[in-house]
Amino acid sequence: MIERIREIFNNEATAINNIPVTPGFGEAIRIIHSHVHGKRGKLVLSGMGKAGQIAHNIATTFSSTGTPAAYLHPSEAQHGDLGILQENDVLLAISNSGKTREIIELIDLKNNLYPHIPVIVITGNEHSPLAQKADCFILTGAPAEVCPLGLTPTTSTTVMTVIGDTLVVLMMEKIGFNATDYSRRHHGGYLGAISRKISENDSLK
Repeated sequence: MIERIREIFNNEATAINNIPVTPGFGEAIRIIHSHVHGKRGKLVLSGMGKAGQIAHNIATTFSSTGTPAAYLHPSEAQHGDLGILQENDVLLAISNSGKTREIIELIDLKNNLYPHIPVIVITGNEHSPLAQKADCFILTGAPAEVCPLGLTPTTSTTVMTVIGDTLVVLMMEKIGFNATDYSRRHHGGYLGAISRKISENDSLK
């Protein structure tokens, strides 16, 4: 059992280390910064199933670190939630296959409403329909799932999370997000207390 656990850990770690480092990261940061911090839009993330859960997590992390973001469920978008989009927003869609029907339809619906909203895609397939519809895309490296069936999103969602974390950190650095900014968004809990303490110490320097 211990050896098997270690093997799973190693497979996931290898997948992270094999994420392609491409210009797509820099382009995504440029687009998000221009629209959210320059034009006062917001970042809207979407994904279906497990990818949707990752998209929701990335959205909340962006929001808590100075870049307003929201999650849009692709199916609910077809029943009115598409109205969350505004003309200066950015759409970041996540799909491992790059063929998720609901996400493809979401981009088509977006184009009917605000065709100039740029689309960033995180996918494992650079030749997929979604990648072709994107203004820029970031590749996951299409890792094999550690699921013994090779089906359940496991390794793929791990690398999606890491890519999201990377984008968040790069944006925090670009906008100079500091502990004072953090404390203003975290009023409760341990992180709120720690960020206020760091901010107070910084002000005394």
